[in-house]
Amino acid sequence: MPKTLPISKQLASVKAFGKASDLEMATATAALVFYNSAGPDGKLSKAGAKDLLLTQFQIFTRGQETKPKYKEIFADLEVEKENKMDLEDFMVLVISLTVMSDVIQDIQNTQTSK
Repeated sequence: MPKTLPISKQLASVKAFGKASDLEMATATAALVFYNSAGPDGKLSKAGAKDLLLTQFQIFTRGQETKPKYKEIFADLEVEKENKMDLEDFMVLVISLTVMSDVIQDIQNTQTSK
């Protein structure tokens, strides 16, 4: 069940993030998105993880449906949907989908156009 306080306000409430790097803020944001959807035990069902990835990670998942790794990831989320995953497992999925995404090439291209 998602929290109602915006992520930016949640991050602002953590004193350590006053001097956080971009990478630290990105990681903290991903963790907060996960924990805002997780249950009281700090875990998310596979069905919840699939829904979160499809709604909050659309730019990275769009157009990937025919790739074997994409199919494998989402097929695993369909098996035993009630099984839960922790933040570490979820972040591995996020990184896997990021690396295989076509958007990663666009991101890389921003570096060559400097």
